Amino acid sequence: PSYDPNNVFPKILRGEMPAHTVYEDAETLAFMDIMPRGDGHMLVVPRTPCRNLLDAPPEALAAVMRTAQTIARAGIAALGADGVTVQQFNESAGGQVVFHLHVHVIPRFEGVPLRPHTGEMADHGRLAELATAIKAHI
Repeated sequence: PSYDPNNVFPKILRGEMPAHTVYEDAETLAFMDIMPRGDGHMLVVPRTPCRNLLDAPPEALAAVMRTAQTIARAGIAALGADGVTVQQFNESAGGQVVFHLHVHVIPRFEGVPLRPHTGEMADHGRLAELATAIKAHI
């Protein structure tokens, strides 16, 4: 399968679609997931065009994981979380829905299960609040 430069994440990277940014550097962008499975659910994408783990250059994978660690620590600190779940899916059979490499970073709380993926969008005001709180810990 080929890479589609017009999927939602490249559009966010190009500034064609809005996102609640948490962190960015020359290689990655981290932002709030608009359909969160938990409070503080964030996504990390590389600026390098790649479909997923299977075609990503090693440098892009390393940059994504560095950013995932940075925002995971900030999310835990900002929200008082007890841990973090990091997920990454590849191809449809592996659960991937958006075909640009991305990692889910979800702060977790003891006894609180992940919400189901319903396709329902979160309140943008709440996402902005969470992004601001998390950014303050980076």
